[in-house]
Amino acid sequence: MREAGAGTLLFTNGAGSVDPIPMLGNVNPAQAALRNWALNLHKELAGTGIQAAHVAIGVWIGAGGPPEIPTAEAEDIAPLYWDLHTQRDEAERVFTG
Repeated sequence: MREAGAGTLLFTNGAGSVDPIPMLGNVNPAQAALRNWALNLHKELAGTGIQAAHVAIGVWIGAGGPPEIPTAEAEDIAPLYWDLHTQRDEAERVFTG
């Protein structure tokens, strides 16, 4: 990507990386670390033609999740990735439904 001067790196995890959720307290720190790394990578790659960004998903994808958790379909979330790839002006998006 550096040789080509173009590319996109998109990282995903749960919204607990942005706003910790007590029920997921065991994975929130790891998610926050990945988020931090992706945001730093975004800054480091600024001006190189390479986009690095983070997507935090705060819903259960598809059916069958816990009743208290909002749900969404993959096709509802996918446009965030496309926008980050094509617009290249944001380091992060949070999807909450």
